[in-house]
Amino acid sequence: MKVKAIFNRDGGTFRTTDMPAYSKKVEDVFRAAGHEIEIAIVEASAIRHELETTCRRGDLDAILAGGGDGTISAAAGVAWKAGMPLGVIPAGTMNLVARSLKLPLDIWKVPEVLASGRIIDADIGSADGRAFVHQFSMGLHARMVRYRESYRFASRLGKIRASTRAAIGVIFNPPDFEIEFDADGHRERRHVSAIAVSNNHFGYDTLMYAEDLTSGHLGFYTAPPLSPAGVAKLAFDILRGKFRSSPLITEMSALAVELHFPKVDRKINCVIDGELLPLARRDVVLRVHPGELKLLVGSQ
Repeated sequence: MKVKAIFNRDGGTFRTTDMPAYSKKVEDVFRAAGHEIEIAIVEASAIRHELETTCRRGDLDAILAGGGDGTISAAAGVAWKAGMPLGVIPAGTMNLVARSLKLPLDIWKVPEVLASGRIIDADIGSADGRAFVHQFSMGLHARMVRYRESYRFASRLGKIRASTRAAIGVIFNPPDFEIEFDADGHRERRHVSAIAVSNNHFGYDTLMYAEDLTSGHLGFYTAPPLSPAGVAKLAFDILRGKFRSSPLITEMSALAVELHFPKVDRKINCVIDGELLPLARRDVVLRVHPGELKLLVGSQ
């Protein structure tokens, strides 16, 4: 294959990595496997432009994207719309997509797996046309991310500390809002503290990522209005890897979920693959696109 790798120099592990040495490692591995490869090391602000420009080229067989989950999510969205196969170099904190694909989380080991790998047809989700490879969420998660982003941090440890502070803040101030939804024709109205819609069902790990990205459905999860004690109980269930079996969670499976917020009269936030975003209107349509994302994975 002819491949181009795009590495986010500001992303997670790459901030403390000797990038020239790492680039040479990736080049050596891919060339030894018979591939041609180009490498671009770019700042976070230039990632999307570099991805879009690269995916418009007609001479490439695949791209590699290296960085945190935000970088990988952006790369998946661009690659999906371009029909370009994507390989993932996990250089972030959580590396959820890499975990779903069962790739090594060591940036020095994953190139050998990808260089000898295969391309699969995986699923990707969308929220009003915006791609998500992991999840769309509102309520508890969105409030926690908003709190976390109000704190300053410059390292992985700092991010963990900020997340802990944010989680404690949400426990004592949980959201409560009304939704109407249509999940494959099943319609309901509920009061909730949390909504999550995942690209395939979450597995049973504490980090809540899909164990398979090829099942062709969305996981749809809601939590009822929660007291501080209820939020603490849900957090405990998540830490034990019991999110899906928690009595506080209602789980459904769907190809499409339409959400409506009948009483919203102010700006509300959602989180798409870890990025906090304002919801532009009171309705959002979420869909799964089975087999439309081409991913480079291990040979087994």
